[in-house]
Amino acid sequence: MILIVIILLFLGYSILIFYYWLGWTSAPEFFPKPGTSATNISIVIPARNEDQNIGSLLNALQQQTYSERLVEVIVIDDHSTDNTVKIVREFPTVTLLELKDDSLNSYKKKAIEEAITAATGNLIITTDADCMPPPGWLEALVSFQHQKNSAFIAAPVVFQNNSSILELFQALDFLVLQGITGASVHRKIHSMCNGANLAYQKTAFFEVNGFENIDTIASGDDMLLMHKIWKRFPVRVHYLKSKQAIVTTQPMKTWKEFFNQRIRWASKTRFYDDMRIFWVLLLVYLFNFSFLVLLVAGLWLHRLWLYFVLLLIAKTIIEFPFVYSVAKFFKKQSLLKYFFFFQPLHIGYTIIAGWLGQFGKYEWKGRRVK
Repeated sequence: MILIVIILLFLGYSILIFYYWLGWTSAPEFFPKPGTSATNISIVIPARNEDQNIGSLLNALQQQTYSERLVEVIVIDDHSTDNTVKIVREFPTVTLLELKDDSLNSYKKKAIEEAITAATGNLIITTDADCMPPPGWLEALVSFQHQKNSAFIAAPVVFQNNSSILELFQALDFLVLQGITGASVHRKIHSMCNGANLAYQKTAFFEVNGFENIDTIASGDDMLLMHKIWKRFPVRVHYLKSKQAIVTTQPMKTWKEFFNQRIRWASKTRFYDDMRIFWVLLLVYLFNFSFLVLLVAGLWLHRLWLYFVLLLIAKTIIEFPFVYSVAKFFKKQSLLKYFFFFQPLHIGYTIIAGWLGQFGKYEWKGRRVK
């Protein structure tokens, strides 16, 4: 009976991955046409204790090819205790706001909301303080939004990595998430995005009442907002598949930080009212959980360990074409040699983070969050 259930889960998972692969490969790559739009934009950057990163980001924004007169940069400081504010003040063209509220469960949403309220741009672009955009980033986002009349744009993000196991694993794991993001948004499978690289119309944000009704949820300033806008503008939510729009972000430096990040990401899943992604996440979780079942049951019936290995190989074979196509777009093919060896680690963290995201607590930016 256990094997029958696992086989059914594997078949369902295989169909899902195949559909993601088709979605990713069918999404056309976008090549922006400079000067096609003169949209006023506001870049919103929430920051907390980012003195090691914020200066580099603000310098990169000054190197953008998009017209400087059409760009407003707003940094909203979230109670930093380091030199973040001091560094931001060294950039006279940057607007600095400081978050005053100190009794929230979602400081980031409040920070973004206050920045958007103060913003003068018609298009809101959000990124994180530890990110690095290429020079054509704004040009690509604005050109795409102008062409598609997008209410919301999810755009690509990639992790920096060195040769450490932790950073290699994060970079490869995040590539998979980016591929799922592109495929799911392009094919309208479900809503998915990352707050490090988003753009949405200011009018759309206020038309759905911003973060109202999701403002007490610690995470979800990206995906929960995306779904609200999708419900209001279902045909105007798009994924921007453009190398010119890829934002690079920093991986977590320790395993503890990594697990806290993934628990934080998983914590918002119980608040989705998008049943499409609920069933997808449930299938993925149960399929990964089946590996644990085989591993434990093998203590009594040793041949189940052979099935564990065979299922691991089958999972790798099914996923590889999809992961390869995503890695090729991001020029990260060198990571693929680690793909099979990282499978047990990926399965383990999926089970642990998925569970703790629903029933545990986590620490983020020096705060204990529930």
